[in-house]
Amino acid sequence: MTPANNRTAAAKTNRRTLKIDTPRVFLPLLAAARYKGAYGGRGSGKSHFFAELLIEDCLCQRGLLAVCIREVQKSLKDSSKRLIEAKLSELRLGEADGFKIFEKEIRTPGDGVIVFTGLQDSNNENIKSLEGFGRAWIEEAQVLSHRSLTLLRPTIRAKDSQIWASWNPRRKSDAVDEFFRVKRPLGATCVEVNWRDNPWFPDVLEAERVSDMRLYPDRYEHIWEGGYARALEGAYFVKQLAEAREQRRIGPVAADPLLPVRAFFDIGGSGASADAMAIWIAQFVDREIRVLDYIEGCGQVLAYYVGQLRARGWGQAVCVLPHDGVAENSITGKRYEDHVRDAGFEVQVIRNQGKGAAMMRIESTRRLFPRIWFNAAATEAGRDALGWYHEKKDETRAVGLGPEHDWSSHAADAFGLMCIAYEEPERAIRPTTQPELFEGGWMS
Repeated sequence: MTPANNRTAAAKTNRRTLKIDTPRVFLPLLAAARYKGAYGGRGSGKSHFFAELLIEDCLCQRGLLAVCIREVQKSLKDSSKRLIEAKLSELRLGEADGFKIFEKEIRTPGDGVIVFTGLQDSNNENIKSLEGFGRAWIEEAQVLSHRSLTLLRPTIRAKDSQIWASWNPRRKSDAVDEFFRVKRPLGATCVEVNWRDNPWFPDVLEAERVSDMRLYPDRYEHIWEGGYARALEGAYFVKQLAEAREQRRIGPVAADPLLPVRAFFDIGGSGASADAMAIWIAQFVDREIRVLDYIEGCGQVLAYYVGQLRARGWGQAVCVLPHDGVAENSITGKRYEDHVRDAGFEVQVIRNQGKGAAMMRIESTRRLFPRIWFNAAATEAGRDALGWYHEKKDETRAVGLGPEHDWSSHAADAFGLMCIAYEEPERAIRPTTQPELFEGGWMS
């Protein structure tokens, strides 16, 4: 494990100089930066570091206004307030040093304050109340929505203000991962930290870690090593995806230029609250299904997806729509399949499978999975969704309630449509009698 550095905080209390032990992995976050992020698995000490840094900054900058944020905070029990209180006690800081704990907030030196809030139900006016705050710490930032991050960033704009985030990654497309790890804005410092970086990693967590490695290997990397959540335990296709990886059916896969390409749709909408649109690009090559690409969007009009298909080289694809492709648009009065045809594509519509259609798609997918090959880079987002797609359960009665309708279900429905549409190629019939040899060749 990485040793700790015993550093002296820049501020002095009324009674002494504050000293804080800090694991070396966090040292880059001690330098001034507009954005500071720490991501990784369980037991890494991310929350402990930011709680201590917040206390230090409140001592260094008297009158500092700080907010601890979660996407969803139903009560203060869901917040970091208890952790900060424990850190104040551990550092022996109290009212004599300017800290005073109240029911909903913590007062800090120089009439500063630390408040705790959730953003999910906030509107522009609620967010504006944070103007003038110098620190915003986003806890459990993996669930922060794109909307919340978009509202928060321009609001925390006081001079030398900072926005911090700590999280255990779920998906590359999550708002915090996209911002800190994919786009990497100027003025941002981000570190990966895991259990082995924590010099004080407790024995009880070590026992839990070893147990999870043995009992739950599918989720170990995500929980303990900070990896993205590739599959939800108990998901419909978790075993099939694992087998595809082991059998090396996930890798470079190219299109056959002589065979038709099909685009399988799950139809979404174009409104702000509409479901996502998911499209799988595939070819049926003899007994194989080659999955070449995946396209997804939310709230976009059809022209967006048409542009994506053409830009990625699938302008000649046969577009295969689910049964609702024949539904009329309430504004244009035309069917969705007509709009796709007008865009220059050949269209097929799969009839409604009736009751139990979702489970029919799931069973068809499971049956065909051994012959499915994935183009790794282009289908990563879609495979993440397939790995997450799972059954909704009544936990009280342990009763299955059918597929959960969430972010993953659109990709899964489109994939299931592909498997429903697949037709086994006919095999040539072998002769039943031994052919006779004649001069110059065989005859039957």
